[in-house]
Amino acid sequence: MSLLKLFCPVARVDSVLDVPVAWIYSRGFRGVVLDVDNTIVPWNTDDLSPEIAQWVESLKRAGLSVCIVSNSGGVRRVEELAKRLGIDCVTLAVKPSKRAFRMALEKMNVTPSETIGIGDQMFTDVLGGNRMGLSTVLVRPMVKRDFILTKFVRLVERVMLKVLEKRGMMVSRLEYPNDE
Repeated sequence: MSLLKLFCPVARVDSVLDVPVAWIYSRGFRGVVLDVDNTIVPWNTDDLSPEIAQWVESLKRAGLSVCIVSNSGGVRRVEELAKRLGIDCVTLAVKPSKRAFRMALEKMNVTPSETIGIGDQMFTDVLGGNRMGLSTVLVRPMVKRDFILTKFVRLVERVMLKVLEKRGMMVSRLEYPNDE
């Protein structure tokens, strides 16, 4: 796998709500790894929208296993959010390390090829998921507020996104590049 491919998600979408449960299931995925901050709730909050809570519930009703994998230092907040959603979580993940992804796969009892990872950061969610062999989807951050280090990383991420787009490696729809 080329180095650049490690940073390539299957697609880039505006929100997790743009990832239909039917699409996930039809691709053979049986596990979903979700980031928290700026993916399912605005950064550093527990403001879960009813729409996203309903989307997670739809994942579970479809028979998909769901697990949060978060780098957030707010362990209790992440655990409470997972509990509200009725899903597992792995906290203090140190993404893009494979360790937390491996733990999530074990909790969900799925293989990497059966799992899709969804998050808002290329250098943690996408890179970590791809390194573990997951398919990944990059979502746009919910809000502009971010951890101070993340704000810097987002500048680098924008450059990387432009490089990937220029090389035709960035897909902005939910289908694999060779699908018709």
